[in-house]
Amino acid sequence: MALAIPAMIENVLQVFIGVVDTYFVSKIGTEAIAGVGITNLIMNVYIAFFIAIGVGTTAIVARSIGTGDTSSANNSVKQSMIIAIIIGLISGVINLIFSKRLFMILKAEQNIIQYALPYFLIVAVPSVFLSVMMVLSSSLRGGGDTKTPMKVGLIANIINAVLDYVLIFGILGFSGIGIVGAALATTVSRVVGVIILLVKLNNKRTKLTVKLFSKWKIDLKAMKSIIRIGLPAGIEKLIMRFGQLVYSGMIIKIGTSAYAAHNIAGTIESFSYLPGFGFAIAASTLVGQNLGAKKSKDAQEYALISNVLSTVFMMAVGVIFYVFAPFLAGIFTKDEEVLILVVSVLRIIALLQPFLSITFVITSALQGAGDTKFPMYSTLIGIWGVRVIGVYLLGIVLEMGLVGVWIAYGFDIFIRGIILMSRFLNGKWKEIRIET
Repeated sequence: MALAIPAMIENVLQVFIGVVDTYFVSKIGTEAIAGVGITNLIMNVYIAFFIAIGVGTTAIVARSIGTGDTSSANNSVKQSMIIAIIIGLISGVINLIFSKRLFMILKAEQNIIQYALPYFLIVAVPSVFLSVMMVLSSSLRGGGDTKTPMKVGLIANIINAVLDYVLIFGILGFSGIGIVGAALATTVSRVVGVIILLVKLNNKRTKLTVKLFSKWKIDLKAMKSIIRIGLPAGIEKLIMRFGQLVYSGMIIKIGTSAYAAHNIAGTIESFSYLPGFGFAIAASTLVGQNLGAKKSKDAQEYALISNVLSTVFMMAVGVIFYVFAPFLAGIFTKDEEVLILVVSVLRIIALLQPFLSITFVITSALQGAGDTKFPMYSTLIGIWGVRVIGVYLLGIVLEMGLVGVWIAYGFDIFIRGIILMSRFLNGKWKEIRIET
C-alpha cells in the first residue's frame, strides 16, 4: 500500500489533467472535444514508445535495487534518458511534418480538424518533454519512490488547471485563446514536471542519482537491455493504439455525436483505472525487487495481493459509474443524444472492472519480472482478434452503434483477463533473467 497509494494519487492527478482539459474544452463545443480526442489518439501511438522505455527502465532499476547494485541502477536511468530524448525529438519532427496527413488518414471532418490541428501542434511537437517525464517517473518508481512522481503530478495539475482557465476563457481584460490555450497549459505543465524530476534526481541524498552536468557516456549494452525488455511492451501498446485508430475511425463514421460520447465516456472511465494503475505500479516494482533479491515466492504473493486490492477498489468505482451514470455524463455535456450514449457506455464499463483489474496489475507484474512478450501476445489476440472485428460487426454491420463498440470492448477485456491470469499462475515468469 505504501507504494500503491502515492501511485494511485499520481494517476488521479494524471487523469485530472485530461478531465480538466475535457471539461474546459467542452465549453467551446462538441467539435473541440472531438478534436482533442483525435489528437490523443495519435499521441497514444508515440506514447507507446515512451512506455516501452519506461517499462524496460523500471524492470532493470527494480532488479538492480533488489540486488543492491545502485551503480547499475543509476546508469540505467542515464541510458534511458538518452533514449527518451532521441525518440521524443524524432516523434516531434514527425508530428510537425505530417500533422495534416494524420488527420486525413483518420478521415476526420473539416469542422473537427480546425480545432484538432492547433491543439495537436502545440501538444505533440514538443513530445520530448513528455517522453523524458515518463521515463524519469518510471525510474523513480523502479527504485521504490512513488511519492516524487505523485508530487510532480500535483504541481503539474495546479499549473494546468490555472492556465486552462486563464488561457481558454481569459481574465482581467485578456480575451482568451480557446483550444490553443488548453494546449499551451498542457505543454507548460509537462515542461515544469521535467524540471522538477531532474532536480530531484540530481540530489545526492536520493537512492537514484543522475548528475546532470557530469560527463555522460553511451552504454550500448545497457541500452540494449532496456530496449530488449521494453520493446515488447512498446509493441504491445502499438498493437493497442493502432487497433484504437482503426476502430476509432469506425466510430467517427458512426457520427460526431457518437465520437464525442465515446471520448467523454473514455475520460470518465479513466477514473476507474486509478486503483488499477496504482497497484500495477506497486506490483511491477515489488516483483522486480523481490526477484532481484531471489524471493520469487514473495514476488508472486505481492502481485496477487495487489490484484485483489485493485479489484476491490475498481469494483467500488464501477458501482458509482452504474448508479450515477446520468449525473457523471451531465457534467461533460448537455447534448441529449450524446448524454444518452454516455450513460449506456458507463453502465457497460461498470460490469468490466474485475477483468480490467487483471489486465492492469497482472500485466505489470509480468513486465516487472521481464516477461514482456506474453502481454504483447495477449494484446494482439484481444485487440485485433476480438475488439477490432467486434467493433466492425456489432457497431457497423449490425448497426448497434456506440453500444456495440463497447460490448466488443468488453469481450476483449474478458478474454485477455483470463489469458493473463493463466500465464501468471503457471509461474514461468519467475525463470526470466535480466542483465543489469
